[in-house]
Amino acid sequence: CNSLVFCDCLVFLWLNGWSVTYTTQSICALKGSTVKLTCSYTYRIGHKVTSTFWFTKWGTGVEPEDLGQEPEYAGRLEYHGDKKNGHNLIITDLRERDSAEYKFRFKTDQNGKYIGSPGVTLSVTDLQVKVTGGHQDKTLTCITTCTLTDNPTYIWYKNGHKVKEDTSSLYSVYFSDADSYSCAVKGREDLHSPAVCQKCWSVIYTRQSICALKGSTVNISCSYTYPSYHEIKKAFWFTKWESGKDPEDLSSVPGYEGHIEYLGDKKSDCTLRIPDLRLSDSAGYRFRFITSGERFAGSPVSLTVTDVVLEMDPTSVSERENVTLTCRTKCTLDPITVYSWYKNGQPIPNSNTYSPVYRLFSVSSEDTGRYSCAVEGHEDLPSAEETLTVTC
Repeated sequence: CNSLVFCDCLVFLWLNGWSVTYTTQSICALKGSTVKLTCSYTYRIGHKVTSTFWFTKWGTGVEPEDLGQEPEYAGRLEYHGDKKNGHNLIITDLRERDSAEYKFRFKTDQNGKYIGSPGVTLSVTDLQVKVTGGHQDKTLTCITTCTLTDNPTYIWYKNGHKVKEDTSSLYSVYFSDADSYSCAVKGREDLHSPAVCQKCWSVIYTRQSICALKGSTVNISCSYTYPSYHEIKKAFWFTKWESGKDPEDLSSVPGYEGHIEYLGDKKSDCTLRIPDLRLSDSAGYRFRFITSGERFAGSPVSLTVTDVVLEMDPTSVSERENVTLTCRTKCTLDPITVYSWYKNGQPIPNSNTYSPVYRLFSVSSEDTGRYSCAVEGHEDLPSAEETLTVTC
C-alpha cells in the first residue's frame, strides 16, 4: 500500500453535455497515510467554469460546503487542477472520521451547476493483529476493516524487529509468553498495528530522541502492550518522578494544561502532541499505564527544543572583505535540514544551503543590511536579525 492511492477511470455520468468522471468509486486507505481522489469533468460549450470543489456533507435545501472550509481538514487538503478539466483532491494524515463519500461540484458563469453522484467512497482503517490457534502454536492475521487498495505486502515485527515480509496477511508462529508481534504494510512501515503479546509488558517509542524548533509542533509516539487478561485503567505521559511518589499526569501539571494533547485513540496507541513548542518544553517524556493488576512506565524520550540563532563574523567590515554567517541550533534537526537566508526580511536569491554556514565574499556597500536565517519548512520561525555594516 503506497502513501498515495491512484486509481483508473471507471465511472461516467452524462447529462446533456455535463459530466463528472471519477477514477474509482471506492478506496480503502490506512489511517495516517495520504490518499488521492481524482476526477475529470465536462460542461456545455459556451460556459466558463467559475468554481470547483469537493464536499461530503449536503443537507436538503442547503448548498454543499467546500471541504477546504471545514476546520477538521485544516492543513490536510490539497486541490490540483489541470488544463484537461481534471481535478485531484489529496488528503494527508488520514483519520478514521475521514471515512465518507466524497463528491465533486463545479459551477459556471451562466449559473450552471453540476455534482458528480455517486461519488468516491473513502474508508479509513487501521491495522490490528488477530490471534488464533492453540496454546503457543498461533496463527497471526493482520486485519483491517476494509480491503486495502493495491494488494499490499505485509511486514511482521517481533519485539519491534522485522522478521517476515509476505503478500499473505497470515503468519504462523510459536508464540512465547515474552514476545510481542505487530504488522505493517510495505511502503508505510511507520504505521504499525498495535503489538499483541500473551504475558509481556512493553512501551515502544517511535524515536528515543527528538530535536524540534521552538514554535513548531511535535508528536511523541509510542505503542504499548500488556497481558490480555488485564484491563487498562489509566494511561498518561509525565516528565518528573520523585522517589516514593506516583508521577503526575502531564495534562494536569501547571504550564502544560491546555498546552498538550493526547492523540492515542486505542488502548495500545499513545501519542503526545505538543504544539507551539517552548524552550522550557525540553525534557525527558515518559509514558505510563495502569491496569487492573499492575502498572508500567517506558523509558524517557529526550525532547530538545531549539531556537535558530544567526551568528555573523565580523559584523562590521570594509569593502572587499569576507563575512561568514552561521545558523546555529542547540541540537541536530531531523531529517536533513535545508537553511534559508534573508536580507532585510527578503529571501536572498539562490541562497538555500544544506550547510548552516553561508559566506559573503568580497562585500560592497550594497551588502549592508539586516540578515537572518531559517530552516526550510519553518520559514515562519526565523532567527533574530543581525546587522552587517560595510564601510568604504
